[in-house]
Amino acid sequence: MNCYGIEVAPRHIPALDPNYAPLGLFNRAFLKTARKPLGLAVERSNGQVAVCETFIHGTPDMAEADRYYVDRLVKTLLWMKGGFRVYVRGDETVYETLKAAYTAEGSRAFDADFMARVYERPFEVVSCDTLPEEKNNPQAIGRHLNGCRIGFDAGGSDRKVSAVIDGESVYSEEVVWFPKTTADPDYHYQGIVDAMKAAAAHMPRVDAIGVSSAGVYIDNRTMVASLFLKVPQDLFDAKVKDIYLRAAKEFGDVPIAVANDGDVTALAGAMSLEDNNVLGIAMGTSEAVGYVDSHGNITGWLNELAFVPVDANPAAMEDEWSGDIGCGVKYFSQDGIIKLAPAAGIELDESLSPAEKLKVVQGLMEEGDKRAAAVYESIGVYLAHALSYYYELYGYKYVLLLGRVMSGKGGDLLLSTCKDVLADEYPEVSKAVRLTLPDEKFRRVGQSAAAASLPEL
Repeated sequence: MNCYGIEVAPRHIPALDPNYAPLGLFNRAFLKTARKPLGLAVERSNGQVAVCETFIHGTPDMAEADRYYVDRLVKTLLWMKGGFRVYVRGDETVYETLKAAYTAEGSRAFDADFMARVYERPFEVVSCDTLPEEKNNPQAIGRHLNGCRIGFDAGGSDRKVSAVIDGESVYSEEVVWFPKTTADPDYHYQGIVDAMKAAAAHMPRVDAIGVSSAGVYIDNRTMVASLFLKVPQDLFDAKVKDIYLRAAKEFGDVPIAVANDGDVTALAGAMSLEDNNVLGIAMGTSEAVGYVDSHGNITGWLNELAFVPVDANPAAMEDEWSGDIGCGVKYFSQDGIIKLAPAAGIELDESLSPAEKLKVVQGLMEEGDKRAAAVYESIGVYLAHALSYYYELYGYKYVLLLGRVMSGKGGDLLLSTCKDVLADEYPEVSKAVRLTLPDEKFRRVGQSAAAASLPEL
């Protein structure tokens, strides 16, 4: 397939999406003929910087390919690592193009606004002669089991809490709640406190509180989170940014640590595997991702791979929230199932919610429906190509796959298809990486119990 003047020719193509063009393969083909050096860097909180040295063509006939390659690369860096400032060295046209894109009127307005809110800094693109140096500050967080701890996991449809004494869960509960559709932040606060009090009632004292929550958290403060989607901005600033810090005060001056739920999932997986370098991918309402590095640390990166592009097809499906196309959320979530179902000949009732549509396809899969099997096989092909690309970004050792999409026979078929494609098209990745599903030990540790291990006493 020709994408912006670059030929992309995967050996394995999703049967239900024949125009899928893996971005990783696009990048490889692009770089074969690119010779002009280009330097990029993305700065995030506390002076941390991600640096990328790459190449473009810098010729008029390849201008479209250059623009697309750099646009996708910068977006990937931002949503993987995070940042409020992009540095460009080596090409004035690239600088001007990026600067225009990341304005309120530009093609990347959503990304610029999101990052500005996360880091509470104006977003900017700057030209430079010398890039800043790479700087990271990974944190050795979690795996602390001593004392009496509360572990709280805030999900979009239910909240879970555990009481953990010296690493053993003595109590846990799961309560349905509706945070995404509620505008009053006091509802969220009361739900959090009620859950924590329920756990505290089963321990002689509370020594520490760990929180796993969807969203972006810096210094235990909520910067952006879909859980509080309906909360007005003024109330968000007044009552949500410090909501977990305020809740912890109900139990005295105890240590608290708040982490993204994807990172806590990866941490729980690492604890279960008794090893490190784990990428966790949860395919549910969205694509939730976390990463524990080779030293067992949480990196402080965003790891929001739902917004990272994986498909170079110019006609790829658009994400309604960001307005961009070809991003992970439309491939590795219930949206991916819903997108492919009509191509397989499965008509879904439009009055159903996305979760209900997923259940319809899952039900057909359990009955042995070949149309449903084609959906899961296609996503397995997607995943193999994406995991090769993610491997270039992370260099992980394990991939932990979970979420509603991975459940049942469909998840088994998706995984086996992915493994087959990896072995054939990316044998170096297949040999280096272990794909795994949650085992019984992981289920015993659990998300909320792993969250309890976050703070250090």
